[in-house]
Amino acid sequence: MLVPPPALRVGSLPTGTVSSRLETWTDRVRAERDRTPLSGLYKGEHWLQAHAVVDAATRAGFEAELWVVSAGLGLQPATASFPAYAATFSAGHEDSVASAGVDRRLWWKGLQERIGTSTLADLGSRSSVLLVLSEVYGSVLTAELGELGQLGGDTLLVGGSEDIPGVQRVRANGSLRKALGGTLTGLNARMAGSWLTHCEDGVLTSPATTESWTRWVEHSAHRETYNRTPMTDAEVKDFIRASAAKHDGISRTRLHRLLRESGKACEQKRFANLYSETMGER
Repeated sequence: MLVPPPALRVGSLPTGTVSSRLETWTDRVRAERDRTPLSGLYKGEHWLQAHAVVDAATRAGFEAELWVVSAGLGLQPATASFPAYAATFSAGHEDSVASAGVDRRLWWKGLQERIGTSTLADLGSRSSVLLVLSEVYGSVLTAELGELGQLGGDTLLVGGSEDIPGVQRVRANGSLRKALGGTLTGLNARMAGSWLTHCEDGVLTSPATTESWTRWVEHSAHRETYNRTPMTDAEVKDFIRASAAKHDGISRTRLHRLLRESGKACEQKRFANLYSETMGER
């Protein structure tokens, strides 16, 4: 990702209400003249896999467009141009928009009203929608996902935080990482790409596609087992800091799972307490 100017780092915003911080933020975004298409602004495995999902959707017969769910820009097409920025919904990050879930949702609502190009329901009213969301981002978008689900359209959510009426959901599944390759960061996008290889009738959530995917998962899932190594409190905290910085948007639950999958041991309640101490989330 390009280096953002200091004013376009959420961490530089003055303290205040969500509304006042949003007003300052969106004024700064609008004022910056140095802009880049979003398709060239983002880097990393998840973004590379997002492009791969678009290619897979095209091969499956869809007229695919890539949209971005951004903590700094709202919902935007990848063709839109914006300045480099630093903003995230991940708690404890220096550029996190808010520490509390309710404030993160207020931020998203206000951001969409101020500079968002569209809503999920707008997209769903025009075509099929395939969403790839982390737990944190899925939680922030709960209200918009609900409005999308009310349309009763052809909608698939890979990842997310909870089941939404009217939206077919495929939960993140770590047991597929061996079959799909890559890291935890790109797993949801790789799952979405794999789903599309099972879609042969032009309907994203058809019974035939769902059945084909389910059979593949049953055949391909691989539950990894470890003789895990105990960790001190300091080691766990170091892991939390490093991993939270590396995996933007990762939740505490997923972070604990990542630690366990790395072959380390930390009981769930102890990890939750250490996470709160480290990230300031209580």
